[in-house]
Amino acid sequence: MRTTMLTGGVLVVAAVAIVMLSSTLGLEVESVALMGAATGAVIALVPDRTPQARLIGFLVGFGASWLAYLVRAGFLPDTHAGHALAVGLVVIVCTLVAGLSRDRVPLWATLVGAAALTGSYETTYVEAPSQVLSTSASSSTSVLLAVALGFFAAALVAPGRRADGEDLAAPAPEPTPDATGDETSLGVIMKEDAR
Repeated sequence: MRTTMLTGGVLVVAAVAIVMLSSTLGLEVESVALMGAATGAVIALVPDRTPQARLIGFLVGFGASWLAYLVRAGFLPDTHAGHALAVGLVVIVCTLVAGLSRDRVPLWATLVGAAALTGSYETTYVEAPSQVLSTSASSSTSVLLAVALGFFAAALVAPGRRADGEDLAAPAPEPTPDATGDETSLGVIMKEDAR
């Protein structure tokens, strides 16, 4: 529980710092501060694969979503069918990357990356599809800055975790010997075969 409270406290500081820096430096990150910091923290905290694989997955999904906006603005009709094709393109790219990497790049991380850009940019895109190059670059920079701060804040204080969610800092449980004195089930099988 102490680790959770510490991680939450550091994320509070990071989220507040994002908003304060944004207003001071004119970065326009205020609208995505919480979403970005929380997304970065999720990428850092989920005990699945390595942090590098999770970040790669996030960036692949983010890039796929950005590419879909460019395709949608330049080549697809401004209809529900065009929007549906763009969404399908994103999911296909995310799935292919996860599948071709043999799940070294987790599918969930690619989908989180795609959702991060889409959630922060869709309204801006709908208002001016013809300005997709300038508006998407601005929105992407804002989101990536907030995600990076959230990721690094959570990664600094959160312990490494095993795949089962147990802290790496905690000692591994000692194996309990069975009734025959052997510590492995293989030893039990071998003794039964010898009889």
